[in-house]
Amino acid sequence: MTENLRRRYAAIVEYNGANFHGWQKQKHHDEPTVQAALEAAISKVANHPVEIVCAGRTDAGVHATRQVIHFDTDAIRSDYGWIMGINTNTPAAVSVQWLQQVDTDFHARFKAQARCYRYLINNSKYRQALQHEQLTWWKYDLDVDRMQMAANQLLGEHDFSAFRAKDCQAKSPVKTMHRISVKRWGALIMVELESSAFLYHMVRNIMGVLIPIGEGNKPVEWMTEVLESRSRLAAGVTAPGDGLHFVGVRFPEQFGIPSAPYGPLLLEPVLSLS
Repeated sequence: MTENLRRRYAAIVEYNGANFHGWQKQKHHDEPTVQAALEAAISKVANHPVEIVCAGRTDAGVHATRQVIHFDTDAIRSDYGWIMGINTNTPAAVSVQWLQQVDTDFHARFKAQARCYRYLINNSKYRQALQHEQLTWWKYDLDVDRMQMAANQLLGEHDFSAFRAKDCQAKSPVKTMHRISVKRWGALIMVELESSAFLYHMVRNIMGVLIPIGEGNKPVEWMTEVLESRSRLAAGVTAPGDGLHFVGVRFPEQFGIPSAPYGPLLLEPVLSLS
């Protein structure tokens, strides 16, 4: 790639993670990953090898409605040409929704100011047949008011070591939780979390505490006890990944990356649950 002709593009990507072994491509494994699928498609359109960077790596089975990536290329294509070419060459479960050339100082990971996840629960006596890959089924009644009170204890800057998986490679466990909301529509419960960044399995481990509190098996104050312990052993189990969705990234306005609404396509199909 010719350095003086290099262009940087940012893109918003949607994917169903059910059949992928997470975001990050594997050096010595054959399991499909979202990164590998996208890099193969973009490289084919660019006609040269392309490597991509994402705003937040997702685990196996986790979905995204607004993952943000960037890549560099000296190939000249229209924005429409890039999108159509990439989407023609990716699996059906991966699709670019927006793409635009950006300044070369833009970085999908390091320029992100906040990231947002949603965790969706079908809180019904019987498991769902449709959308079973996008929602976690929980048959025991959950009290969203108790869950919200517990979630509020995580707001602000904290050491989130108690919610950090042992394989986490983050340099610091200290993150700033900007917002957590717990809402219900019929049988559907949505927990939305926005933070400066997330540790490996952090959302799923938080859900592993919120769910027993919602059931009434643990007191609301247990959340603070777990947080202050800074020990993974003090928390609950890791919640399933199939209800987890990466739904947005906030960047400085100067880069022109669309940031709202988070995941506009996500809720409409599931609000029919009752």
